[in-house]
Amino acid sequence: MRSGAADYRQALPGYHYEFPRDHFNHPGYRTEWWYYTGNLQSADGRRFGFELTFFRQAVARDASDSPWHIQDLYMAHLALSDLSGHRFYHNERINRAGPGIAGTDERAGLIWNGNWQVQIAAENQALHAVNEQFAIRLDLASSKAPVIHGRDGISRKAAGAGHASHYISLTHLVASGSIELDGKTLHVEGTAWMDHEFFSDAMDTTESGWDWISLQLDDDSEVMLYRLRHRDGSVDPYSSGSYIDAHGNCMFLASTDFTMTPAGEMWTSSRTRGVYPIRWHVAIPRLGLDADIATPLPNQEISPSIGPSYWEGAIDVNGKRGRSSIHGVGYLEMTGYAEAMHE
Repeated sequence: MRSGAADYRQALPGYHYEFPRDHFNHPGYRTEWWYYTGNLQSADGRRFGFELTFFRQAVARDASDSPWHIQDLYMAHLALSDLSGHRFYHNERINRAGPGIAGTDERAGLIWNGNWQVQIAAENQALHAVNEQFAIRLDLASSKAPVIHGRDGISRKAAGAGHASHYISLTHLVASGSIELDGKTLHVEGTAWMDHEFFSDAMDTTESGWDWISLQLDDDSEVMLYRLRHRDGSVDPYSSGSYIDAHGNCMFLASTDFTMTPAGEMWTSSRTRGVYPIRWHVAIPRLGLDADIATPLPNQEISPSIGPSYWEGAIDVNGKRGRSSIHGVGYLEMTGYAEAMHE
């Protein structure tokens, strides 16, 4: 029996977070994802971005105990941005849980889909993903505690009960490991970011998509912003963000606290004909932050076989914090430009 959003828990205020439990699966919610993104550099200065994302989408909830019965659909996206070589690679996986094919296991500390996996142990994580074109093996050490975005345990996405998610991030993961590409193994170091959200009915029907950025700045602070767009082009007032200082303290940012504005440079996908703004200007007056966001690689669009196409790519940050220059790296995600998002 297939289920709708009403058969699942809503993301409501007052949720009590507990770790390591909340790093793993929440089957009472319809949709869940774990996003790993980061910027890496080899010893000879070659730059890369990467994305490894695990999705769980509930299909049905019933009493079947067959390992082949589909309770959840597990999807995963893997991407490598060769920023120096101006090449973009991406691949996907779609599986049922089956007898150990995909899933999450808190006891084992694993999230996996086939041979793509993340091993979670205390503050350290190990990421491993291989396809025919490249392989990524990274050790990730978190230098800050998990960040809970939003207010009162929820990150609102629209007006009304349930239009929200429970949203956790590890905003400063120190990354080291290797990339295998073109027959060579490159040792790489850099920083990564992990987003974990679970919800059942987050978006409103009036919304067409979102623009999301993560910024890792050279003063050891981080910023997350998301800008929700309505179908008429207006920005939803429930757009928001977070500022995380060098000590890991998190400040909520309401939509009135920041501007996130396309700055004129567009890229058109030859695959989907989606037109994406790939240069942005970000201002957060209460922090004295004024920054330009750009990417060294325009083509970082992912077009999965299930779900809408989206742009997810590595970015550079240059600007001012008060009177001082500030720089950094991050990731930009844009949805709804090739086709409108829906749940």
